[in-house]
Amino acid sequence: MTAWRGLLLAWYASARRDLPWRRTRDPYAVWVSETMLQQTRVDTVVPYFERFLRELPTVTSLAEAPAEKVLALWSGLGYYRRARMLHAAARRVAAAFGGRIPSEPESLRALEGVGAYTAGAVASIAFGRPAAVVDGNVARVLARLFAIEDDVKSTRGRARLWQLAEGLVPEGGSEGDPGDWNQALMELGATVCLPRAPRCGDCPVRAHCAARKAGAEARLPRVSARGPVREVARVAVVLASEREVLLARRRPDALFGGLWEPPSIESGSGRRDGGLKQLAQWLSLSLGDVERAGEVTHVLSHRRLRVTVWRGPLGPKRRYGLPGPEYDAIERVPVRRLASLGRSSLAQRILALASVTL
Repeated sequence: MTAWRGLLLAWYASARRDLPWRRTRDPYAVWVSETMLQQTRVDTVVPYFERFLRELPTVTSLAEAPAEKVLALWSGLGYYRRARMLHAAARRVAAAFGGRIPSEPESLRALEGVGAYTAGAVASIAFGRPAAVVDGNVARVLARLFAIEDDVKSTRGRARLWQLAEGLVPEGGSEGDPGDWNQALMELGATVCLPRAPRCGDCPVRAHCAARKAGAEARLPRVSARGPVREVARVAVVLASEREVLLARRRPDALFGGLWEPPSIESGSGRRDGGLKQLAQWLSLSLGDVERAGEVTHVLSHRRLRVTVWRGPLGPKRRYGLPGPEYDAIERVPVRRLASLGRSSLAQRILALASVTL
């Protein structure tokens, strides 16, 4: 096992990508990067990470920042619950730990939004603790190296992978750095041990791979089929002038919680006009005042949203009622302020379709 570990660590030292969060052991930077990287591609994360650290360079600055600023910096990155949990956890670190991020996995896991993977990543990379990590890349590498036939997303499969990872992580010193080891496994999965067409010829540990010896590298890992994607039809109305646009804020517990968007409603069973009528009633809007701008399709992990977009002029200032139970605020927002508000990429596409640009 020592030779196998040495081969992987030597490969990582020479082949690893130069990524901004790898240039520091600052636990805050590591924590932010690992949170952003969950279910998101590296090349997408890089500019968000750099901007986030530039605007909020310490855990204290994050704790003191208004939620609106945090969500604005996260806008377009998706999975916004991560941002809300990161913000809440930073406030806990400031209040309960004096602004110092805990170094032990058990303490890290007590923070909002920090699971076993993130706790292990921060503890090992930032503090050198011998803590294991298992993400999608690590699961794929271990499943092939050890020819694991269990579904890697099943309870049994996950337990076996974590047991393996915990037994492999070095203690430090002559055995190797735990943080480098974990990152080496992740890097191997991200760049060589790919989901389809793994590049076995470039793998530094191919001689130790049980799946390759059995000719099963293309078949493993075993993953259960995902459930069907649910189709959801919605209607959105963009009311705008040259200077202002009407936006509503999603409730914290709703999809895209805390983000601002043009008011919308689920139309149900494809009854788009019916949805428009209901939305128009909430906004005290005449249907003759709006025109159809087009349709936007937005795919989430288990939902495909088809949003029919209507646009119209923003009339004189008046009091607007909330457009349904999914929202907790509605305001006329200056167009120049849009960039400072938290917005989903779906909201940005809806605005763009209605010719409202930042």
